[in-house]
Amino acid sequence: MAILNNIRKQSLVLIAVIALALFSFVLADLFRNSDALTAKSQNVVATINGKDITREDFMQKVEAMQRQMGGNGTSTQAMNNVWNQEVRQAVMQTQFDALGFTVEKDQMRDLLKTSLANNADFQNEAGLFDENKMNEYIANLKETSSIAYQQWIDYEEGVAANALNQNYVNMVKAGMVGTLAEGELQHKLEGDQVDIKFIQVPFSSIVDSTITVSNSDITAYMNSHVKQYTVEASRNINYVQFNEVASLEDENAIQQNLKNLLKDQVVYNEVTKRNDTVLSFVKAKDNEAFVNANSDIKFDNRFIKKTDLPAAVADSIFNLNAGEVFGPYKDANNFKLSKVVAVTQMPDSVKARHILLPFVGSRSATAETVQTKEQAKVTADSIMNVVKSSPSKFVSLLDFSADTVSNEKEGVLDWFTYNAMVPEFRDFTFENSKGDFGVVETVFGYHIIEILGQKNMQRTIKVATIARKIEPSEATISKVFRDAASFENAVANGVFQDVAKENNYTVRPVDGIKVLDENIPGLNSQRAIVRWAFEEDAEIGDIKKFPISNGFAVVQLTAKNKAGLMNTQNASVTALPAIRKAKKADMIKSRISATTLEDLASAEGQTIRTALAVNMKTPTVTGVGREPKVVGAAFGLKEGETSKLIVGENGVYMVQVTKATPAVELANYQAFANQVGQQKQTEVDSRLYTALKDASNIEDNRANTVQ
Repeated sequence: MAILNNIRKQSLVLIAVIALALFSFVLADLFRNSDALTAKSQNVVATINGKDITREDFMQKVEAMQRQMGGNGTSTQAMNNVWNQEVRQAVMQTQFDALGFTVEKDQMRDLLKTSLANNADFQNEAGLFDENKMNEYIANLKETSSIAYQQWIDYEEGVAANALNQNYVNMVKAGMVGTLAEGELQHKLEGDQVDIKFIQVPFSSIVDSTITVSNSDITAYMNSHVKQYTVEASRNINYVQFNEVASLEDENAIQQNLKNLLKDQVVYNEVTKRNDTVLSFVKAKDNEAFVNANSDIKFDNRFIKKTDLPAAVADSIFNLNAGEVFGPYKDANNFKLSKVVAVTQMPDSVKARHILLPFVGSRSATAETVQTKEQAKVTADSIMNVVKSSPSKFVSLLDFSADTVSNEKEGVLDWFTYNAMVPEFRDFTFENSKGDFGVVETVFGYHIIEILGQKNMQRTIKVATIARKIEPSEATISKVFRDAASFENAVANGVFQDVAKENNYTVRPVDGIKVLDENIPGLNSQRAIVRWAFEEDAEIGDIKKFPISNGFAVVQLTAKNKAGLMNTQNASVTALPAIRKAKKADMIKSRISATTLEDLASAEGQTIRTALAVNMKTPTVTGVGREPKVVGAAFGLKEGETSKLIVGENGVYMVQVTKATPAVELANYQAFANQVGQQKQTEVDSRLYTALKDASNIEDNRANTVQ
């Protein structure tokens, strides 16, 4: 293979590159890109390790991704997916280029053969991959459709990239071994144990309110933890939401409209030029037509049990007699009227057998199906007459049936529930009696059915329900628009918070919005708001009204945060606890002069505690939790020796080792070395790409080139 030849020829380069990759893998935290972005042309979306990604190419891929996602994603999600793909490809290509990794023609052929082996379009009569068929397919694409041909090229590139990536990962994994020294260390970390006595002076013994933390303290802490507090440029906003929801008047109007359906209505007929009387819902004979003409939800022609009704009104509806109506009542986001149109005793499950006759156009039809619908009906009636007069002949006639699954069970469909079958089959088997025969047409064909059994007869009802969605009227929608516009005008000349309070509106603050964010908490996808907040001429205090999915949002820009160190107010959330902890540690240490556990316990009002079988691999101390510094200090002591004060995660400690038990010496540490190697290899899949990405030079210019 070309790859193996290149590896042999460039073994020194290979070793060097692998070493660099592994070094970055282990020390990933040392590599970070600067946040300062190089000014880029409007035509360059990004530069990754010196390679430019043009806006035209990027947007073409975004459009293709949107088509692939269909209605399952937004344009921003499509853009982010393409971005992640492009970055990964560019980062990995840098490594491939350095090693001279390529996919040659013969290898590409083998890769396609493997990838397409199960594709029927490229198989011969024996079901094996046929390269000639693939070549014909590609040639046809090239001549007939430039778009389809480009899609094929993209597919080939994807196959090649996956192969190169897997080769690279395997190569790195091959270098991830555990040495005997590492195996011995692993054994000792697990096996070396100490028993300790210790005193903990917890940080909680000092009340937080007694610790003074200034802005300069926070700034100093941030400067010593730059990586943790370096942020992208962001914006803060306040917004008030105006939702288009139905008012009480709207709900009352919907209910009254439903109540009117309970009365006969006189309607002028434009055709006959006279008044006609439209019967009420109670008197209506064609319940299905009445419901479908007056409801937002179509008529459901099936019998139901009490448990199928809304729990709040189940008793009220289920106990009605046929022809009686209940409502209006509220169910979820609808007001409803429900009329019981039929009551019967029905089983909860049925056992039946059938013979299925397909006809041309039915779902069970195959290439061998020749009977028309009319011919199949004649055949079905003939078979039904035979089996009805001689049920013992049912099994012998299964050769006519297209249901190969039930044919294996003598045509039997064993104990199925009401909603398990298509409506026509369901209605016959549940509404007739055991022993009945019949011919039923469904989308699958004609069924000759015999009902073999029915279990658990119970009362069921058929309900005609008129539902009206609870939604705002035009008057309410107009009022919401006016309220939003009035608020927008008022805050332009006043204080946003004050005007909102005067009108009993809730102000919702959102901080830390990034330039490529899409969602605003509480408003979902709102790229328009994000773009507005990041416009060059946008100023703090600016106000704008935005349409949202169910109304409007009036938004105020409250802060423009530059890239770099975050402000002290935002940093204080995490910096304050850390600074307080450090100040408490200094206070505790400054007041302690004791050098023994007993003296310290007496001075601080603490008790001497013990922790047994402490090890370095899981550095926890019984009763206080994870304390790596404390455990590390304990392993630096001799048996019987007492430590100085140790600042841990949860307090200040003094430790005395009462017993030290070394790990058992082994003749060979290969088993532990193998464990170390396996752990390293396991981490390659999740950490290798991240390490390579962190070590790459990525200039992201999307905010300036893509909207």
